[in-house]
Amino acid sequence: MNLTLYGYDDEWIAVDCGMMIRQDLPNSPLQVPNTDTLAALNITPKALYITHGHEDHIGAVAWLWPKWNCPIFATPLAAGLLRHKFAEHQLSSAAINVVEPGDAMELGPFTLRYLQVTHSIPESCSILMQAGDYRVLHTGDWKLDPNPLIGSPINAAQFRALAPIDLVVGDSTNAPMPGHSGSEGDVAKALAHTLKQCKGRVVVSCFASNLARVLAIGIAAQQCGRRVSLMGRSMERMVSVAKGLGYLDDFPPLVPPHDLGYLPPEEVVIIATGSQGEPRAALQRLAQRRHPFVDLEPGDSIIFSAKAIPGNERPIEQLKKRLAQLGVSIFDEMNHPELHATGHPAEDELRKLYQWVRPKTLLPVHGEARHQAAHQEIATSLGINAPLAPVNGDMLMFDNLGLRCEARYPQPPCIVNQNSVVPHPGLDTGSHASRRGSLFLALPVTATDTGWCRIGRLMLDASGTSPLDEDSFSEWLDDQLLEIAAETLADLRQALQPRLIHWLANHLQHMPDVHLQIMATEMPSSEAISDS
Repeated sequence: MNLTLYGYDDEWIAVDCGMMIRQDLPNSPLQVPNTDTLAALNITPKALYITHGHEDHIGAVAWLWPKWNCPIFATPLAAGLLRHKFAEHQLSSAAINVVEPGDAMELGPFTLRYLQVTHSIPESCSILMQAGDYRVLHTGDWKLDPNPLIGSPINAAQFRALAPIDLVVGDSTNAPMPGHSGSEGDVAKALAHTLKQCKGRVVVSCFASNLARVLAIGIAAQQCGRRVSLMGRSMERMVSVAKGLGYLDDFPPLVPPHDLGYLPPEEVVIIATGSQGEPRAALQRLAQRRHPFVDLEPGDSIIFSAKAIPGNERPIEQLKKRLAQLGVSIFDEMNHPELHATGHPAEDELRKLYQWVRPKTLLPVHGEARHQAAHQEIATSLGINAPLAPVNGDMLMFDNLGLRCEARYPQPPCIVNQNSVVPHPGLDTGSHASRRGSLFLALPVTATDTGWCRIGRLMLDASGTSPLDEDSFSEWLDDQLLEIAAETLADLRQALQPRLIHWLANHLQHMPDVHLQIMATEMPSSEAISDS
């Protein structure tokens, strides 16, 4: 979920505006950046620059851009995807301006140039910006891929010509990974080899935006005498936009999903969304035998050509269990790592880029704290100053005294609910709390082989709140304990609290202050049960 603001002489621009799917919350809502800090500081970007078309970089534009009403600059593929989003929101796309990699533009004190890089979606770009005497390279998401299948490898000479750079705002996602990330060309060979071995119907799940992967699957299927079909709205939309831009000219003709039932299974390859266990995606419907046109059978194969995004491990494992129960063969990053390549730079690639552009200072972004720390270590070993790792809400200053954090603004989560952006339910702690009442819940639980279960009755005090159906609440709570995978009571509480708030927000007229206590108890022995 990316949104970076750059300011100089009280003029501001924004780079990227993404969203994330909150798989830890009921109904998996979208989370978008909180713009309260911008409003409080009277910051309105004069323009929005998009580095590439991934959802974590463009997914919130249609929700947040109406607050700014500024020009948007994006390369053709990202611009095409944004136009689709604007049409769905009934917004005019007049503000969306197409830029080509290599283009330069000026806005106020900023001069910016788009520099093409390789990533897991075409037309990804770093942005070189200059303001005053400072030259900053915002890398965006990138890798060094000698054979990206779609597009050209990074132009090393172009980046060497930038040296020295004052500040790199750099991708940390794979900084702890030694060596070099894999190439899309190598993944294409592995996919072709695997498809030849499969006997029944084959479903390949990958990110819709990874057009090189989609193209590789299509070509490999054609070589094996198989017909190709797409499943999932995002996959169909991405392929449609990419075809219009000429990226999939070699892609084989598509079979509509409703015609798949007429083809023998061994002649079918389905490219489906849902590699992250998303509840409404095509692969989930196939796993639950709820797809209107296809039923998976023993002997079919599922290929996960995507890595698990941190935080999605549990829904992915649940999805794989459902698929295994259907008797299908599963190929994933654990048993066949060659079927996926990351889109982010490993250690050797980071070192090579920094040898090209010779940055004086690094700001490590993306990933988690451990990824940023590994990135700082790499920079320090190259003599690059890397004084801090930022968190969401940091206001950073970069000047002739170096890089420092001036202030830290909390960023309470905002989710999309009923087509509007709202605070996460239950976050309001304002002056009206006393009129909403308080709910105190003490929950005795015990660990089982499969997770957690409740022991005894709920200890619930909901005085002063809206009427609560305790029976349905208890049943819901028991279901949540069965679903949640947590190693410790702290993890269980962290997972249960947002779900609890969401349930109460949907079932009570007024949201109370919620106080949750979880206590570990022993499972009664069989003797105690019989005695009672």
